[in-house]
Amino acid sequence: LLVVDGGAPQVAAAQAVLNDLGIDDVALVGLAKRLEEVWRPGEAYPAILPRASEGLYLLQRVRDEAHRFAITFHREKRSKAMTLSALDGIAGLGETRRKALLRHFGSVRKLRAADVEELVQVKGIGRSTAEAIAASFAKESAPTRAVNVSTGEILDSDAVERIMHLSGEDIADAAEGST
Repeated sequence: LLVVDGGAPQVAAAQAVLNDLGIDDVALVGLAKRLEEVWRPGEAYPAILPRASEGLYLLQRVRDEAHRFAITFHREKRSKAMTLSALDGIAGLGETRRKALLRHFGSVRKLRAADVEELVQVKGIGRSTAEAIAASFAKESAPTRAVNVSTGEILDSDAVERIMHLSGEDIADAAEGST
């Protein structure tokens, strides 16, 4: 049994996927929350089960558990993403070394500005780890490139930087000069 959270449109979409996959031995229903209507594929009207029905109760529990699972998963994923730092993913940096770096430099911004010699001054950070940190930050700040869509020219980071700092008057003057 496949239970879809929704009414006729959701059931029709799920049925289309099952058909595309050649699956024809799975029962499909949709449970529309508003009136707890049970929708079956190809039916114009929903089945209305009695409020005290054990069948309706089972479908509600399945739906509610799916919601709970999805919401918990989403919250955990969002929470983890919010706690990621610029130091995550650098080989050789565990929680202890990350904390030591942040304690020593005071902020990720100052840490990014540090060179290898400054990084090795932190207790527990050897030269190879310091080089990995510096390389990771250098990769993040790799030159920015853009494409001029009117000419197809690839612009380097200096050109992109100049464009980003143009004022409205500069842009108007440049447009006037090109006509």
